[in-house]
Amino acid sequence: MPLTFTLDPAVTPDLRDGILDLWADVSNAGGAVGFVPPVERETIRPELVRHLVAMAEGRARLLVGHDEDGRVAATGFFHFNTHRLMTHWLWLYTVMVHPRHQGKGYGRDLLAAAEDAARGFDGIEAIRLTCRGGLGLERFYASCGYKEVGRVPGAIRVAPDDDRDDVVMLLPLG
Repeated sequence: MPLTFTLDPAVTPDLRDGILDLWADVSNAGGAVGFVPPVERETIRPELVRHLVAMAEGRARLLVGHDEDGRVAATGFFHFNTHRLMTHWLWLYTVMVHPRHQGKGYGRDLLAAAEDAARGFDGIEAIRLTCRGGLGLERFYASCGYKEVGRVPGAIRVAPDDDRDDVVMLLPLG
């Protein structure tokens, strides 16, 4: 059964806790979403609060996918540029699908929903995101229409002697 996506849902304690659970579960399953396992919800909470503050200030928007049981199963945070020369594109951060749903096509569904949402934002012509090299993520994003436009070798240190590339991907909306 497909996920149900909502743009700009009301941020309730249940939603906040669902995102924290999702983020911890994805991270602890080895997902490249800013943390390395093992990680606790409380370690992630400050990063979620930064997203929520940006939303409250109108600098970010949230896309959330719920599964058939109503649980938070996928997210993506849109962050708008404030620099006057870069307001025609936005960042997509914290793109994640719960590990229990891997292999069901929900990642593609999430990216399609993000593209549809971004097309509805005034003046937005492209989506940029970054991903951690070494996991095949750039191939996945490319299969969804994104193009690799930059790479910083060794920019992400996940452990001593384990540096990964920071890969910049772009999806033009035109």
